[in-house]
Amino acid sequence: MTESAPYPIGTPGRPWGADEKAQWLSRQTRKRSYADDVVRRIDALRDRFDVSEYGALDYAPDRHALYAVRNRHWRDERPLVLVTGGVHGYETSGVHGALQFLEQHAEAYAGRINLLVAPCVSPWAYERIHRWNAYAIDPNRSFRENSPAPESAALLKLVAPNRDRFVLHIDLHETTDTDESEFRPALAARDGVPYEPGEIPDGFYLVGDSEDPQPAFQQAIIDAVAKVTHIAPADAHGEIIGSPVVGPGVINYPLRKLGLCAGITGARLRTTTEVYPDSPQATPAQCNDAQVAAVIAAIDYALADMG
Repeated sequence: MTESAPYPIGTPGRPWGADEKAQWLSRQTRKRSYADDVVRRIDALRDRFDVSEYGALDYAPDRHALYAVRNRHWRDERPLVLVTGGVHGYETSGVHGALQFLEQHAEAYAGRINLLVAPCVSPWAYERIHRWNAYAIDPNRSFRENSPAPESAALLKLVAPNRDRFVLHIDLHETTDTDESEFRPALAARDGVPYEPGEIPDGFYLVGDSEDPQPAFQQAIIDAVAKVTHIAPADAHGEIIGSPVVGPGVINYPLRKLGLCAGITGARLRTTTEVYPDSPQATPAQCNDAQVAAVIAAIDYALADMG
């Protein structure tokens, strides 16, 4: 294997300091509009749902409001469900899948669940099609007390009053070719460690919680998504992104230990979706549909599981 060229910022073997982070930030440019793509669609939901601003990101000169969407007429006896998207702003179908679910399917659960949706947790990164925030921090490794990521801290504060009442949390993500061409090399450079190339799985998969994997729940989602798009196979080592495959299209991580979004509630049913938008076998519409199918299957499983 030939060695890859060094990342254009920093010195190999030396973690970034303030100068390198400033250089990295200077290279980030706005490529799409959170207001046009996301906020406009959220505003269109206001006649059917309760929309609230749960925080804001102030990355001068930009300010982005953070929005949560709830179904109306919450009742304490109903199961509480959390759907999150856009924790990594570049993972487009996570955002648009959450919005599509709200627009087309959420009302079908009226009177059955209390639904809380945060469609775009990281709007600054959404606009720049990036994994990190403006501080070169990955929000999806930062869901912990005293989080250094404002995106993570705001979402933690949103869910805190009901943290132990959630029965389900599904966090919508993608795995893309840029994970290997940009984001993992940048991570290695930032941390001053060697970059070790990995393999991008072709297809949809789930990341469950190794502390409480809930295999039947994960399988129900895989079965539903398989009707929409293909499921990622294991690689030659029986793994997906370096983790053992524990069921078709399913791997497990220690969600809370790693500071991942899917571990922020006390929900027994929790998972992270991963679609592959760069696959020749998938379209952007299929990726959005796969996210929606995953959310529907997860909620239906939770309702059936409660009897």
